[in-house]
Amino acid sequence: MTTALIVIDVQEEYFGGRLPIQAPPRDESLALIGEAMDAATAAGVPVIVVRHTGQPGSGTFEPDSAQWQLRPEVADRPHDALIDKQLPGSFTGTPLQEVLAERDVDHITIAGYMTNVCCDTTARQALHMGMGATILHDAVGVPVMPSLDGTPIDADDLQRAALAPLALIGVTMSSTADWTQGLRLT
Repeated sequence: MTTALIVIDVQEEYFGGRLPIQAPPRDESLALIGEAMDAATAAGVPVIVVRHTGQPGSGTFEPDSAQWQLRPEVADRPHDALIDKQLPGSFTGTPLQEVLAERDVDHITIAGYMTNVCCDTTARQALHMGMGATILHDAVGVPVMPSLDGTPIDADDLQRAALAPLALIGVTMSSTADWTQGLRLT
C-alpha cells in the first residue's frame, strides 16, 4: 500500500469566516494536521493540499478573499501539490487522480475540513475508485450546522455522526498519533 496525505480545505473560512470549526476544537485539529504533514514529509509520504474555491459573490471561499486563503500552518509547510476544487469531492474536476497515479498511490489519508462534506465525499470517491481511505478522526472537523428545521446540530454530535457511516463502509479511522507512529515504524 502506498498512501498520500490529502489535506482538505484548511482555509481561513473555517477560522475567521462564516463556518468556524467547533469539533474538535479548531486549534487542536489544526495542530494535529500540522503534525500529520510533518510526519508524512519526514517519511517521504506525498502531501497533497486541496483548497476549496467558491463562486464570486457566494459569501464563502470567494477566490482571492481573506477567507479563501490557506492557513499559514498548512501553506508554509512542504507539500507536493496544491489542487483547487470547486465541489466537495477532491477528485471532481481536479487533477488529483492523476497526481496520485503519478506517485503510484493506492490509498489516501485525509485530514482537514469539513468532516461531513468534503472529507466524507473525498473518502467515498476514493473507495469508489478502488482505493483505500483513512481519516485522521482528530484532524478533521465540523462547525455547528442547522438541521432541516433550522435548529443547530451540536458539532460534537455532527462529528460523530459523520464519521460513523464512513467507518461502516470501510474507511479506516485513525488518530493522528497512531498514524504518525505507523509511519515511523515503516
